[in-house]
Amino acid sequence: MYYIRNFMDNDDIKVTDSLGAFSVLEYQRDLSVMPETAMAAYYASQMNVRKRQVVCDLSKSKVTIQAGAMQWMAGDVKATTGIKGVGDFFGKAVRGSVTGESAIKPEYTGSGTLVLEPTYKYILLVDLKDWNGSIVLDDGLFLACESSLKHKAVARSNFSSAVAGNEGLFNLGIQGNGVVCLESLCPKEELVEITLENDVLKVDGNFAIAWSGSLDFTVERSGKSLIGSAASGEGLVNVYRGTGKVLLAPVR
Repeated sequence: MYYIRNFMDNDDIKVTDSLGAFSVLEYQRDLSVMPETAMAAYYASQMNVRKRQVVCDLSKSKVTIQAGAMQWMAGDVKATTGIKGVGDFFGKAVRGSVTGESAIKPEYTGSGTLVLEPTYKYILLVDLKDWNGSIVLDDGLFLACESSLKHKAVARSNFSSAVAGNEGLFNLGIQGNGVVCLESLCPKEELVEITLENDVLKVDGNFAIAWSGSLDFTVERSGKSLIGSAASGEGLVNVYRGTGKVLLAPVR
C-alpha cells in the first residue's frame, strides 16, 4: 500500500485532461524560483508557459513510453524493454533508425503509478478510435501510449515526399484501440483539425503534426504546371489525399 500526498491534490496543480491510463497535470505557477527570476516566472505563467506532467495509472493499462521519459514510480511497477524476441528486437531497431524515434521504448506494467518527466510542451491525449484505429505522427511527437497499440514505420507514398517535402523518408505510425500521449509545441486550443471524405488537403510547409494512416501523403506542384507554380509563389506543397483527419499547427 502507498499514499501520494501534495501532488495531484496540491492547489497549485491542475488536472487538465484524463483519458485511459493517462492524466495530464499542469503547474499553475512555478514556485521554485529565486528573487531574480520571479518576474520572468510570473509572466511565463500568464502566457500559459507552464510545466506539465503525465501521470500513468498502470491499474488501467500497461503503458509504453519514450526512452528516458520516466521521472518516478510508486507501488507495484515493473519495467521491461517490451521486446518479445530477437526478431522483435531487430524490427524495432530498424524502425527506430528510419523514424528517428528511440529503438527501444520501455514498457511498464503492474498496478502502481508512473510519473513522466515534466515538460513545458503541451500534452495531447488522443483516442485512436476517433482516428479509425490508425495515426501517423510527425517526428518527436510521441511521448507514451497504452501498450496494446502497435508501432510501425510508415513510408512515404513516393520518394519526392521526403526530398521535396522537407520530411524524413519514414514516420512513426500507431495502430489499434487505445490512447496515445503526444508532446506538442502547439496547444490543443490552437490546433486545426481537418476531416477529409475522399478529398484533398494541400499544405505549404510541414505544418501537419499528425494524420490518419488511411491518407496518402505526397508532394506535388501547387499549380498544374511549373509556370503556374512559379507564378503562385508557392512551388511545392504537401498533399494529403483520401478519407481521414489531419491536425495542423498554425505555427511551426
